[in-house]
Amino acid sequence: MPADAGTTSLVVGSPVGALELVADRDALVAVRFDAEGPVDDGAPRVHPVLAAARRQLAEYFAGERTGFDLPLRPDGTDFRRRVWGELALVPWGTTTTYGALAARLGLPPGASRAVGAANGANPLPVLLPCHRVVGSDGTLTGYAGGLQRKAFLLHLEGVATEADQGSLFEP
Repeated sequence: MPADAGTTSLVVGSPVGALELVADRDALVAVRFDAEGPVDDGAPRVHPVLAAARRQLAEYFAGERTGFDLPLRPDGTDFRRRVWGELALVPWGTTTTYGALAARLGLPPGASRAVGAANGANPLPVLLPCHRVVGSDGTLTGYAGGLQRKAFLLHLEGVATEADQGSLFEP
């Protein structure tokens, strides 16, 4: 995203690594994994949307928050924005599948790949919880932040993954 007078960012630490939070005027527009640059020291003189996002993410990672109340404005095609809108409706501590998202959007069978592509382009991971979308057989599939982060976020929310189920049978 090109920087302009209305765009500002902040790097915050988290259990999944440094996150860059990007605001444009009155809304959060991106959360980026593997952020580079100095991590915010908690200074109070920060864009109000970034300050709210920093606080709410810290609460989420501390297990004190199950949803976010932030102004979000993800940039994407109409189709992608529809998919991301559905992501926002997936409750904390649950999962859904790409096929189920496609069905909720009224898309034909086989549209799960298009939903997966839109999911992978989500500019606001964690906040629009694309980590809660799994394969039709319950396996963890694709995540822009990596499958380790996806598993971490699901565990944080109390969701068992297939790796947890497999460990029940290991010696």
